[in-house]
Amino acid sequence: MSTLIMIDQPSYGSWSGREALDMAFSLAAFDQPASLLFTGAGVTWLRRAQDPASIAQKSVEKNLAAAPIFGIEAIFADRSACERYGLDEASLINGVTLTDANGTLLKQYDHTAFAG
Repeated sequence: MSTLIMIDQPSYGSWSGREALDMAFSLAAFDQPASLLFTGAGVTWLRRAQDPASIAQKSVEKNLAAAPIFGIEAIFADRSACERYGLDEASLINGVTLTDANGTLLKQYDHTAFAG
């Protein structure tokens, strides 16, 4: 049973995205296939070289870098959302696959969870 966890919240200012990331890590820790899809403002999680020190937060980049270690199968970024937020492959962290967030992608998973 595979799960796609979708995050559409910005990386800072809301805990729902971090909770979704924790859920993905928990699933993977118990050998449940899990992938992440960042859509909408959620693609801002994937921007390379973030420095949130001015808002007294830790960078989410380190959390996402650990995703493969925890067993996360894939990290996807919605192509149109990236364009909307001025992100391209060169500005994204390593290991992100640009994709179209549509029914074709969603059908590849047994379950979807939405953190929004």
